[in-house]
Amino acid sequence: MESTINGRIREFINYLDITDSAFAKKIGVTQSVIASMFLRGTEPSAKVISSILAVFDDISAEWLLRGKGEMLISANQSKDENTERISRLVDTIATLQGTINEQLKTIQALQEKERRLNGELAMLKNERNAK
Repeated sequence: MESTINGRIREFINYLDITDSAFAKKIGVTQSVIASMFLRGTEPSAKVISSILAVFDDISAEWLLRGKGEMLISANQSKDENTERISRLVDTIATLQGTINEQLKTIQALQEKERRLNGELAMLKNERNAK
């Protein structure tokens, strides 16, 4: 992991697999601003830092500014949290599938009842017409 903010920005650009020029365009600065940072060691301005954080939602401000934690916010979530979340989602899906199955059974029963009642209605109409 890089120890300077410029080094972390370089690491992030490499992670994105884009050119310095493309990165500069994305964050709304000229390529010369980025070149100056890397060639002369110029510290990034507050505008550059805030633009990076605004444009790239997933980059960790803590990592970018201090070098602490993971580069990406999503990487900061522990596997246990993700496993727990997946488990809750699976439980929710199972519950919803059970509800759907029960509703399908109810629909089938009501359709059968409708067919039976329509048959009885037809018979009653025939009897009334026969009289």
